[in-house]
Amino acid sequence: MVSRRSFREHHARGDRRQFLKAATGAAVAVALPRIVPCSVFGASAPSNRINVGLIGCGHQSQRIVPSFLVHDDMQMLAVCDVNRRGDGYYHPDQVLGRETAREWVDQHYAQKTPSGSFKGCAAYADFRELLDRPDVDAVAIVVPDHWHALIAIAAMQAGKDVYCEKPLALTIYEGREMVKAARKCQRVFQTGAQFRSSPAVRRACELVRNGRLGEIRRVYSWVDPNSFESPGLGWQPQPVPDGFDYEFWLGPAPAAPFHRERCFFRWRYILDYSNGQTANFGAHSNDIVQWALGTEHTTPVEFEDNGSEFLPAGSLFTAASRTAFRARYANGIELLCETRSSSGAKFEGTDGRLEITLGGRLATFPENLKDSVIGPDEVHLPVSNPAHTTHVRNDVDADHVRNFLDAVKSRQDPIEPVESGHRTASLCILGNLAQILKRKFAWDPAAERSDDEEVNRLLRRDMRAPWKL
Repeated sequence: MVSRRSFREHHARGDRRQFLKAATGAAVAVALPRIVPCSVFGASAPSNRINVGLIGCGHQSQRIVPSFLVHDDMQMLAVCDVNRRGDGYYHPDQVLGRETAREWVDQHYAQKTPSGSFKGCAAYADFRELLDRPDVDAVAIVVPDHWHALIAIAAMQAGKDVYCEKPLALTIYEGREMVKAARKCQRVFQTGAQFRSSPAVRRACELVRNGRLGEIRRVYSWVDPNSFESPGLGWQPQPVPDGFDYEFWLGPAPAAPFHRERCFFRWRYILDYSNGQTANFGAHSNDIVQWALGTEHTTPVEFEDNGSEFLPAGSLFTAASRTAFRARYANGIELLCETRSSSGAKFEGTDGRLEITLGGRLATFPENLKDSVIGPDEVHLPVSNPAHTTHVRNDVDADHVRNFLDAVKSRQDPIEPVESGHRTASLCILGNLAQILKRKFAWDPAAERSDDEEVNRLLRRDMRAPWKL
């Protein structure tokens, strides 16, 4: 990590959809104290509130911000993004950035104050300024994957608890360093793979864990296809939009000419910043596999490509356009991860099959397996919010945050602690390496090393100066 000075020198539950619609209106003009009045929070005294900072105000922030603000025992004090305000995210007319996020927060609290006015959320371009604030207890990290480790480790070193979007890290080395930092700094760390907070997913995993399918022989995990086509082979650099610090956005990644399709959501299809849909949706579907099999502290021991596809050389999008890899666990269970129309997982056992989608659709064969009662002496997986027993999409997001906030108060591990997030991310990263290398290799989950030296060389990436772990 580097200081702000050296960096500059080097470069001379409610309805959250309604909330988002309302919050994108005009900025509130009347300034009030930075701390929200007690009346806004009901019984939550200031001493019991968790002050949160948001780092990353792009596409995913539209779900993360309301999922935090729905809880009255927290306050969002600040937001941060290298983009002041701009369009071109998932939809061409989608305007996001730190000023938009600040307006969401101010509007939320304004609706709860007697005057109907509030302007107390700070906005920063540099995450280190947010981390310098002693009144921020925790941060939500919602930035591209190549920034996860740098920001999360800096946050934990600054004494902040962390909610970090999945996949946990860009490389296995970075993920392990995040685990080390969480342990050393004694920080609560929630991986933002929110489907662990889905009652339907938990039910599916409990059925597998308690042997309702018999002995598991094979597992399938499915990831969504790319949402957008890559620009043609003749793509050309574009001018950097006003208010967007592109150099800071690149950060530790290699220098590259600006193009809108490189940033603003599409970065997830480029290997410099992501491991593609293999890790994006794979961080959900493969996490279900890990939770169901009870392998959260390990990974498969063998990986190989299974017909993945990539775009031609010279394409802007460099991650796999079609995910397809095979892995094998030490106990012989085979995992096949591939692109399908929607993400989920399927388990095949000696006594039955089970399918679960991220949307919460659970099916078993035979059908009556899904009605099986889990006895008091059997495995019961943790529950994020006991008040929610059915799968409602918005509740899944908010319940995952609820679990994080409760863990911050109790100082206990949340439902998706850093080690679990690291192991799921590692599974996806290794599957991605098998696809890139087009060959089989063995993996030692304990040593986190391979028998293939080229794989070992790819376990970490050089960071562009001045950034380093």
